[in-house]
Amino acid sequence: MPKQQYILFICLGNICRSPMAETIFASMVEERGLSDSFVIDSAGLHDYHEGDMADPRMRRHASMHGYYITHRSRPIEMQDFSRFDYIIGMDRQNIRALQMMQPAGSKAQVLEMASFLRHHQSDSVPDPYYGGDAQFEHVISLLEDACASLLDWLTEA
Repeated sequence: MPKQQYILFICLGNICRSPMAETIFASMVEERGLSDSFVIDSAGLHDYHEGDMADPRMRRHASMHGYYITHRSRPIEMQDFSRFDYIIGMDRQNIRALQMMQPAGSKAQVLEMASFLRHHQSDSVPDPYYGGDAQFEHVISLLEDACASLLDWLTEA
């Protein structure tokens, strides 16, 4: 059996984008029968919402697409940089923060979620927190696209 790949999705507070990415990616992994090949989690750059469920609006939109977010918010920890193979930020601000906190010599590769988009043109997965229904739907659409491409990329090797 191939080595498990450890994937961590990151956004600012871990209540909208990153738990949605975690849920979508886990669903795609399960659909392909690859659950034993991945360890998937999400975290936030800040601990504002530590222990909270995902934003109720994101959970509602997720459920309309057949996804059920069970993750509780947690902040990123320094050991995540040695535990995870890939740490994937939702926007450039997330990426800059991750690169600044990443310890020298850690194994994690920091990647930007938008770099995996195939069917959408966007340089980030924007935070829908201050937006309405359309913004939450847009984020789910972007994440479905990027997660599918990410999974293809990770399983091509």
